[in-house]
Amino acid sequence: MERTVAVACKDGLHARPAAEFAKLAKTYVAEVSLRRPDGAPAKAKSAVKLMLLAVKEGEEVVLEAEGDDAEAALDALSAYLATHEAGTAAPTAGPAGLPEPASGTFTPPPAGLPSRAAGVPASEGAGIGPAFPFFPEVIVAPDRAVPPDEAVDEVARLHAALDATTGALIANKLEGGATPEDVGIIDALIEVARDAEFVGAVEAEIRSGRDAVTAVLRAGGALAASFERVEDDYIRARAEDVGGVTRALALSLLGRADADLSAVPEGAVLVADEVSAWDFTKVPAGRLAGIVCTQGAATSHLAIMARTHGVPAVLGWRDGGAALRSATRVALDGSTGDVWVDPDAATAARIEARVAGDRKARAALAHLRGVHPATRGGRPIEVAANLGSLKEIGPALEAGAMGVGLFRTELLFMERKSLPSEDEQARTYAELARAFAPHPVVVRTLDIGGDKPVAGIAFPHEDNPFLGWRGVRMCLDRPDVFKPQIRALLRAALSGNVKVMVPMVSTVDEVLRVKALVAECRAELDAEGAEAGQFELGIMVETPAAALMAGDLARHVAFFSIGTNDLTQYVMASDRLNPRVADLNRADQPAVLRAVEMVCAAAREAGIWVGICGEAAARVDLIPTFLRYGVGELSMSPASIPRAKAAVMEAE
Repeated sequence: MERTVAVACKDGLHARPAAEFAKLAKTYVAEVSLRRPDGAPAKAKSAVKLMLLAVKEGEEVVLEAEGDDAEAALDALSAYLATHEAGTAAPTAGPAGLPEPASGTFTPPPAGLPSRAAGVPASEGAGIGPAFPFFPEVIVAPDRAVPPDEAVDEVARLHAALDATTGALIANKLEGGATPEDVGIIDALIEVARDAEFVGAVEAEIRSGRDAVTAVLRAGGALAASFERVEDDYIRARAEDVGGVTRALALSLLGRADADLSAVPEGAVLVADEVSAWDFTKVPAGRLAGIVCTQGAATSHLAIMARTHGVPAVLGWRDGGAALRSATRVALDGSTGDVWVDPDAATAARIEARVAGDRKARAALAHLRGVHPATRGGRPIEVAANLGSLKEIGPALEAGAMGVGLFRTELLFMERKSLPSEDEQARTYAELARAFAPHPVVVRTLDIGGDKPVAGIAFPHEDNPFLGWRGVRMCLDRPDVFKPQIRALLRAALSGNVKVMVPMVSTVDEVLRVKALVAECRAELDAEGAEAGQFELGIMVETPAAALMAGDLARHVAFFSIGTNDLTQYVMASDRLNPRVADLNRADQPAVLRAVEMVCAAAREAGIWVGICGEAAARVDLIPTFLRYGVGELSMSPASIPRAKAAVMEAE
């Protein structure tokens, strides 16, 4: 049994989505493999094998499954590949091929600053502080011959070391300083350490007569070399992760501890040849002023974690490790890749001024987290978060989200073998509402189709599922699926300010049928003596039909929420996963903006509010235009919220 699916994972099947995909595959008995249409298969339960395929975003792959639950496995795994968007996956590249800067405004580097040498700018910002050298000794393989009767004991030692090293990672993950980004990377490292292919290779080395330490170093070295041969830069950078896992296991087997990064002093600059993500998890949050390494790339997990924590970093510094080993003080510019070892007084003063400027700019944005922004003319605007699960509530609140403008309910239905119950849904929506009360939470009803199916719903084959049986169309045909969700939302409305929006609407009739179902569900709950609240009902405007019929639709709903991602795709007839039409698939296309303006005019005429929940809501260049049209709510990824608030306050 097989199925072909286009991979929607941002930047492809890299470490974290590969780890999550492998974990999902392991929940099924069926043997599952994944391959390119013309390539060799890789075991779906091995994150390492999946990563080595170097599958990119938008590529088609073939899933093959054999076993009792093969069809269910294909349903769930296909849905994952077709819909998953990693929280902060591989870094995106800017015009010069460098990572896009993180959210925030930073002081530009001062002119005329002498630089020792340039490396890879991996995490923006400037830093200066005492050097903290991290140059751990090279582990030499004992290469001890192990008789066959001792192999069992060596394998047992290996598994004890695996338990110890992964246990330490789990402890780091549970500490308060771990961000969602950290957790995703740590989970990927654990998946590599526990990977059946990797562990099997080590065990094979032991059975061939080698001691456990030598077996780990040999198998780990071979696996790292496999990653280094991959053409894709991001996948190639995973060799660093394998090296970190290999080293940690070998040290555990030897009963030795590595250099203690938990002892990094406040304000130090970590200098090293290489720092793995495994190593970085040991550094207390907020300690570092910067990182300089002679190896590494902007696509490494170290770079991603540094950006997440706001630590300036320069990797691949060309001067080599000798200067760093003897350094007492180091300054760096993570935006340009410049590094100064033992800078003179003038250079140090300039870098310190830059650091102070950066801190001031970040503090200004941080202050906006608690601000309810208004335009210069005094019009208040809500800046909310787009969320997909309850675990994202914390980062959204920390970023200053004024509620939720889009809660995607698909994750409740995906990655499982059966549909969620009404009670389970009610608990989830109620927890969401309580977390943001009194701010509104806008919950999107189930938005799935043939391109992202779920267990319990049989989708027919469609040549173009994006134009097929999806969203409200499927829900209206399956009241057994739709009504429990509506009932759950009515019950959750007692816990906070719940609003509900329906996706993929094209006609007034669809809205009227949804409203009839809501009334039916309310009557059922009343008859059962169950408590239920009230919610505003709105629609997502994402089809050209909805934009053209906005005036008619506005008379039947409480609000519009414009989904600019799909609206752009449909208005411009340009697949958002197809890089060849990327220039067309832009929210700033005049046709798209005209559609948004048309929808806002219809909302204003009907006296209802309108929001934007697509990625364009975070674009500071478009925010003034949206506000001029009459948009009253902007909803986006939490990281973009402070910057969007600043843009609102600067708008006329």
